Amino acid sequence: MSVLINLRQAIIQKISNKTDADVEDMIVGSVDGDERALPGLGVLFELIWKESSPEQQQQYITIIQQHLTKNH
Repeated sequence: MSVLINLRQAIIQKISNKTDADVEDMIVGSVDGDERALPGLGVLFELIWKESSPEQQQQYITIIQQHLTKNH
């Protein structure tokens, strides 16, 4: 479990002083990219999730479910 905490902390540290453009480039470069980028996207999603209202969280769930339904 400490490996996950260290990874989470390392990812947050890596992006904490980046510009909006840098963060966008990281996201765009990671989407559909190398699977090694998935933990970073997961940490970003976790940050978004924690700051989202229950209504926003439900919207994310709906979007994910709609995407999964389309692709299966």
